[in-house]
Amino acid sequence: MMKSFKSVRRWVGAGALLGAMALAAHFGINAANAQSKPKKDKYLIYLSLSYSGNAWQSEAANVVKALAKTPPYDKLVELREVISGTDVQAQISAYESMIAANADGVISFPISPTALNRVVKRGCEKGTLFFMYDATVTEPCAYNVSYITAGFGEYTAQQLVNALHGKGNIFLSRGVPGNSVDKRHTDGAMSVFNKYPNIHVVAEYYGYWDDRTTQQETAKALAAHPDVDGIWAQAGENGAIKALQAAGKKLVPVTGENSNGFRLALANPDMRAQGLQGVSSGSPPATAAFAFKLMMEVLQGKRKLETHNIEYPLPWVPGDQVKLCTGDKPENGCNAFPTGKVPESFVTEVFNPRLLPELSLRSALNGEPTPGQTIQSLPGDAVVAAPDQPGINCQKCAQRADAYKLTKVSATVK
Repeated sequence: MMKSFKSVRRWVGAGALLGAMALAAHFGINAANAQSKPKKDKYLIYLSLSYSGNAWQSEAANVVKALAKTPPYDKLVELREVISGTDVQAQISAYESMIAANADGVISFPISPTALNRVVKRGCEKGTLFFMYDATVTEPCAYNVSYITAGFGEYTAQQLVNALHGKGNIFLSRGVPGNSVDKRHTDGAMSVFNKYPNIHVVAEYYGYWDDRTTQQETAKALAAHPDVDGIWAQAGENGAIKALQAAGKKLVPVTGENSNGFRLALANPDMRAQGLQGVSSGSPPATAAFAFKLMMEVLQGKRKLETHNIEYPLPWVPGDQVKLCTGDKPENGCNAFPTGKVPESFVTEVFNPRLLPELSLRSALNGEPTPGQTIQSLPGDAVVAAPDQPGINCQKCAQRADAYKLTKVSATVK
């Protein structure tokens, strides 16, 4: 780490001091200065999406918008939304415009863990806070709020291996190419699948975290490999089940993320009798709202962050633990909504009663505040440091020897 400025001053010459200060900025001193900005009556915040068009992205954006309209944020925040798409250069250009507009903060789903680093660093040097949600960047001055280091890839892969008793042909239904979330998930999954010589990945495709696209891509894979025994999927997993049904195939074990339709399918006795089993885990859109509240607490001087990589807890709901909610919030341990209450593609992990008590279905579906709610301070222990993951959330760091260690799931086959 950098020496303190007191020791740096012992170096000879003003040029050396300037050089040391520049180097310190690279290691986050400017980010620390951004945390010390004077309080303002109004903050200009940009919500920057890259990939959009699926339920997950819509919900993540909606809960940020809902919080921005909830007192007292409704008087404190000017929120502007920008959707740049899957082209890296488009998001770089969007960031540049936000920095030029003197944004106080940017809350963003980044399309690449590395390609955005240079522009993010420039923004930090100008005093703009960058909070990334779900996906991550490796620029040290940015803050990453994500669950992706919590083990989704390896845990769900082991769950699938256990269900298949260590042998079978499987599909890998991935997310968006080049994104840190997809990379970390797939790396974790392959760390497990590679241990089992009788597990064969016969098809690998990108479903773009979308049910319809995943159904189309799974149907293509089924045409070439009709004898599939299991599917490891990221978001869009309900589309994989629909592809099996449309092709008249038997249902097989499927591990996936948090769509309401998938959870209802896992709990359906008839579908379980036909061979469906699995676990619902993965990406919570709630990370966007959590990152936004963290950013606002930093800007208002209510919180100092000691880490730039913050880990959100990994949801984990096996089929036999699906419990239907009776109201508009997840209460009493419920984790899914009845058929017709929300679309099948609705991502259930958009709430967090402890961190985000302000949110309701109205917030997630329409971006509107919950009547009668005001912003609640985050708990003092809300921030949990995420482990370093090279190429995911850090640059000059080492991979932990136990980066893919299994703690939530045990191997039941050798």
